[in-house]
Amino acid sequence: MGRPAIVLLSGGLDSTTVLAIAKEQGFTPYALSFRYGQRHSVELEAAKRVAEAQGVARHVIADIDLRVFGGSALTDDIEVPKHDSVEEAASSSVPITYVPARNTIFLSFALAYAEVVGATDIFTGVTAVDYSGYPDCRPEYMDAYAKMANLATRAGIEGTRELKLHSPLIALSKAGIVREGLRLGVDYSLTSSCYDPDEQGQACGRCDTCLMRLKGFAEAGATDPVQYQDA
Repeated sequence: MGRPAIVLLSGGLDSTTVLAIAKEQGFTPYALSFRYGQRHSVELEAAKRVAEAQGVARHVIADIDLRVFGGSALTDDIEVPKHDSVEEAASSSVPITYVPARNTIFLSFALAYAEVVGATDIFTGVTAVDYSGYPDCRPEYMDAYAKMANLATRAGIEGTRELKLHSPLIALSKAGIVREGLRLGVDYSLTSSCYDPDEQGQACGRCDTCLMRLKGFAEAGATDPVQYQDA
């Protein structure tokens, strides 16, 4: 078995691709997902499917109820914005689907998990290309968090281990991510990316993440295998 690594796994396109990358690099993945009060909790079923299909060492689903704060269309009684095109969805402001401090919270749990299993590596699917403009997906954020993490752990202070944050998709377009996943044999039919799926789990096709996902598959010359409501 390879060295242990924590992989943040939402069940979506990006995190599923990152899990396959971690495995290709020889790591033994410990997957970590979150039930945080998100309206699209169907993604957790996708995360379970992906974790089983890719054979992780362990899959933990941590419960954090971010609905107590709200402030996001994903955790509050706020409508998820819908658009007719990626261009229409583009904005210079941070969208209402941003969950305040979500990646900081998730990475903190991953940091604790890493200490327990003796991992020095954490993989996350953040990307700064073809994304919604969330502030906690930028390269400078990831670099700053890695520095903080090595000041915040026993292993870091004792100098026995140096934690590394891996963001292998951060400079890839959605098309590039799809191509990489297909090269690795990822089964994208197991995944779920939509922020506002229906009761059957079918994607809306019009939220930011659906539009970017569809754009990625189209530009990669591939067909998205998940079901969309208006298909």
